[in-house]
Amino acid sequence: MDLQCHDANRDYVIVTWKPPNTTTESPVIGYFIDRCEVGTDNWVQCNDAPVKICKYPVTGLCEGRSYVFRVRAVNSAGVSRPSRVSDAVAALDPGDLKRLQAIHLEGEKDIVVCQGDLEGEVQIPGPPTNVHASEISRNYVVLSWDPPVPRGRDPLTYFIEKSVVGSGAWQRENAQTAVRSPRYAVFDLADGKSYVFRVLSASKHGLSDPSEVTSPIQAQDTIVAPSAPGRVLASRNTKTSVVVQWDKPKHAEDLLGYYVDCCVAGTNLWEPCNHKPIKYNRFVVHGLTTGEQYIFRVKAVNAVGASENSQESDAIRVQAALTTPSHPYGITLLNCDGHAMTLGWKVPKFSGGAAILGYYIDKREVQHTNWHEANPSPVKDTVFTVEGLMEGSLYEFKIAAANLAGIGEPSDPSEHFKCQAWTMPEPGPAYDLTFCEVRDSSLVLLWKAPVYSGSSPVSGYFVDFKEEDAGEWLTVNQTATANRYLKASDLQRGRTYVFRVRAVNASGVGGPSDTSEPVLVEARPGTKEISAGVDEDGNIYLAFDCPEVTDASQFTWCKSYQEISDEGRFRVETAADHSKLYFKSPDKEDLGTYSVSVSDTDGVSSSFALDAEELERLMLLSNEIKNPTIPLKSELAYEIFDKGQVRFWLQAEHLSPDASYRFIINDREVSDSEAHRIKCDKATGVIEMVMDRFTIENEGTYTVQIHDGKAKSQSSLVLIGDAFRTVLDEAEFQRKEFLRKQGPHFAEYLHWEVTEECAVRLVCKVANTKRETVFKWLKDDVLYETDKVPDLEKGVCELLIPKLSKKDHGEYKATLKDERGQDASVLEIAGKVYEDIILAMSRVCGMSASPLKVLCTPEGIRLQCFMKYFTEEMKVNWYHKDAKIPSSEHMRIGGSEEMAWLQICEPTEKDKGKYTFEIFDGKSNHQRSLDLSGQAFDEAFAEFQQLKAAAFAEKNRGRVVGGLPDVVTIMEGKTLNLTCTVFGSPDPEVVWFKNDQDILLSDHFSVKVEQAKFVSMTIKGVTSEDSGKYSMSVKNKYGGEKIDVTVSVYKHGEKIPEVALPQQAKPKLIPASASSPAE
Repeated sequence: MDLQCHDANRDYVIVTWKPPNTTTESPVIGYFIDRCEVGTDNWVQCNDAPVKICKYPVTGLCEGRSYVFRVRAVNSAGVSRPSRVSDAVAALDPGDLKRLQAIHLEGEKDIVVCQGDLEGEVQIPGPPTNVHASEISRNYVVLSWDPPVPRGRDPLTYFIEKSVVGSGAWQRENAQTAVRSPRYAVFDLADGKSYVFRVLSASKHGLSDPSEVTSPIQAQDTIVAPSAPGRVLASRNTKTSVVVQWDKPKHAEDLLGYYVDCCVAGTNLWEPCNHKPIKYNRFVVHGLTTGEQYIFRVKAVNAVGASENSQESDAIRVQAALTTPSHPYGITLLNCDGHAMTLGWKVPKFSGGAAILGYYIDKREVQHTNWHEANPSPVKDTVFTVEGLMEGSLYEFKIAAANLAGIGEPSDPSEHFKCQAWTMPEPGPAYDLTFCEVRDSSLVLLWKAPVYSGSSPVSGYFVDFKEEDAGEWLTVNQTATANRYLKASDLQRGRTYVFRVRAVNASGVGGPSDTSEPVLVEARPGTKEISAGVDEDGNIYLAFDCPEVTDASQFTWCKSYQEISDEGRFRVETAADHSKLYFKSPDKEDLGTYSVSVSDTDGVSSSFALDAEELERLMLLSNEIKNPTIPLKSELAYEIFDKGQVRFWLQAEHLSPDASYRFIINDREVSDSEAHRIKCDKATGVIEMVMDRFTIENEGTYTVQIHDGKAKSQSSLVLIGDAFRTVLDEAEFQRKEFLRKQGPHFAEYLHWEVTEECAVRLVCKVANTKRETVFKWLKDDVLYETDKVPDLEKGVCELLIPKLSKKDHGEYKATLKDERGQDASVLEIAGKVYEDIILAMSRVCGMSASPLKVLCTPEGIRLQCFMKYFTEEMKVNWYHKDAKIPSSEHMRIGGSEEMAWLQICEPTEKDKGKYTFEIFDGKSNHQRSLDLSGQAFDEAFAEFQQLKAAAFAEKNRGRVVGGLPDVVTIMEGKTLNLTCTVFGSPDPEVVWFKNDQDILLSDHFSVKVEQAKFVSMTIKGVTSEDSGKYSMSVKNKYGGEKIDVTVSVYKHGEKIPEVALPQQAKPKLIPASASSPAE
């Protein structure tokens, strides 16, 4: 902002700055000024409200201290960052130096004294003089005055008073703080009122009289923003700069300078060209893009702000100013017949900004000093035959190029060429070696055929190259190429190379061409390549952009590096820095390498290989544009609504308001009607047709055709055979479902689930029921009674089947019925459904299965796995040492509702090892394992042996098989016969007791044992003394048992005693270790 400090005094300074360029921001609405005492970092804002002009009086400084200042701009977006800091300024009165004077004393010495010392003692100071307004603005007025004379040696201060004109009342402005500087800024003056001011001096002796009153002063802006600059002219300068000039504004008072803006033509995006105002009406804008078109505008600025923008300049393309061309170079001798020489040369490196109009050739014999014209008229080609030469003489030549700006400097004289006829059989040198497509590791070399072909036509060329400072030439191609171009690859990036070309005919290899210019192998920054595309009309083209073009530049398109001249197949369109090569009727003949070069540039060129795949892609794209189709997001499809309606629909990517469409069924167009409700939402691109009733008559092909401008599209859906039957069945199903749901119905049909307790629960969900709705469970069409009536209000009905087995096979049905209709849901538990349920139960059982447990029995060792429920229909397996165990006499597999078991009958040492129980749930296996070996097997085997022995003893011990009652009642005199059957192996011993005492056998008591199993006891002529407890002991070495029989004898004529009905006597076990049967 170029901060400056002016008019510094003891406590006052004026700060000025230049407004910023706000081309890319919103306008500045004011500024804040900050001050900082030198040596500190304490910044203090000087003004409470933003000031609008670029000048502000800062007061309240401390005398003798130095300050720096900065400014912050304010716009609608906020406060900017601070400006650069101003130079330091000291708060001192510059008049103090003027009051010092030197007095010469005797002895050639000077002393310095203050004017106050010479004035003597001044008591009360005089009033200030020359009070006037030195700065007037809308926000403040700066008063200035001269100190009183004489002022004396005492320090002075000042008081300022103001009065509204015509009021007669004076008001002291600085009553609280005296002013030490002869300057003072008065703020807060009323708009539109005029004021007069006066100043009083004060010292320690007292206050002076008031000064003379100023003339009336009104707070107002004394300067206004400048008017806009006049006409703006832009002219060419260099490839990256433009000279901009403009007329000064009509009102140019107090100008601080100008700001210049630019924008690329057609964008309206303005950018600032300078950030500090320039004082002259001419400015060079640098950093522009070569070949781009720009527009410029200017605005003037002063302390109030910026003017309106000037009118915009005409668009100008950035390119170098027009000059004469540089000199041609590379003059070479191409042929000589003894009287004429054919020369060739290269075009100037710089055309001067305009097309080369021709060349002028001068010649002279080597021993002469004067040059002579070889051609009075300019030669347009870079090959020319100079006639009328002296055979055997040496000649040299120089050439100058001409354009619109004039004739340029001539070239340096050529080598000395001897005028001697060429008769060698080999061809002469190729010439005009040029480079194109220089990239980081390759380049393409072009040349022209020799003018002198030798004794036979030229058949090919060899290309040699080397690094610029190397000595040995290397050959690029080992076989001569028939083309006049060659791509050199595998070069080192950043290195400089030179090339030469040797022509070949039947007689051999001719001499090399002149060495080419050195070329740096490195891609130019911003290198562009040819691109292939198709325009909006479907025309295929190759395009190339070159921002570096000048008015003299030309785009040259080539195929196989031969300039294209076939106007029947190609068309070239060039505008500014863009050029396109169009293919009129592209086909396979157009395959090949295409290149483009731009003259009057620093070798801008590129190539493009058009192969069959790329041409096919471009032709397909061209066909799509010439014969456009409407892209579809979705092809024609159908969906079925819940009432059985069928909707056919498709969606286009985009449809204009003018798009049209048709629905065709079996080659017959259908229109919107009750049977076919057709509509289109062009905003979303959805076209649809809804058929309320889909029947057997609707089989066929459905097609939608769309037209939108030139574009069209078609989509078809074939509903024939199985495809149609699928749609018809689904539509009919949905229609019936809709009708079904009008009454009580099943929201979820009957299905099964297995509970955590391994019970099977049949579940269904009901909907649209009411209190009168009747729900029933049936199995095989027979009412299935349940303990609890389902609560239809909850919407869920359940039937629990505990411990499912084959007896539960059957068809389960749930029914709903009321006056609105009825519905049924059927689930048959059989076959696959039953198997799936068993697998689900297996999952619950497998997860809850206990560890394997050992149970010893008389038959062997039993392994048991307890679970919530087990049925033999579950898929289970037992494994011994990972080998599957089949059920056999030795290994019996079985189970109960609570467990699965494996019985190892008569175990042996071979039965030791790991046993695994496995249950499969259809997805995974659940296993439980037990290692039955070592101590575990020994303990189990010992327990088995014990149980086996006990079972054998139990089986073979003495026992009563049957026949004896527990109570017998008999009358005296009768004969009592007690008979039973016994068993034992070996045969048991049978002993009878009476009242636990041995019975002495006699005719009255007799015992008979027949065949060791039939036993009888007979008491003849029983008497009352025979009443009592009779016991029979049956025992062998394995043990036995004893049976008690109570005998009651009554006398003849007595009432038969009432006793309970006799029961079979219960035996009492006699262990094998008992010492006697009586125990």
